[in-house]
Amino acid sequence: MRLITAVIQPHALESVTDALREHGVAGLTISEVAGYGRQGGHTEVYRGAEYRIDTIPKIKLEVLAEDADEPALVEVIVRAARTGRIGDGKVWTSEVGSVVRVRTGEEGASAL
Repeated sequence: MRLITAVIQPHALESVTDALREHGVAGLTISEVAGYGRQGGHTEVYRGAEYRIDTIPKIKLEVLAEDADEPALVEVIVRAARTGRIGDGKVWTSEVGSVVRVRTGEEGASAL
């Protein structure tokens, strides 16, 4: 089992989730997160005062997949999220020791 984690721009969420659905992904987890990379933060003006915003809103997606599906799913996410500009995001994978569906007790691939 593999856990595919992607941090993407919020505007890319719909295209990424649609692409994953078309590829047959049955479930995923979405979290709103904040951070920065090469693009750093930015400044905003509020009531005449300038403020530095050090983090940028992002979306974190997590998808559990079988080992054989990992390369294809990573490519689906990258293709759907890419704009070619700084801040498009990152995708990484991790090995998962075990998976259990809480409702039924199913384990492994059948728990996906």
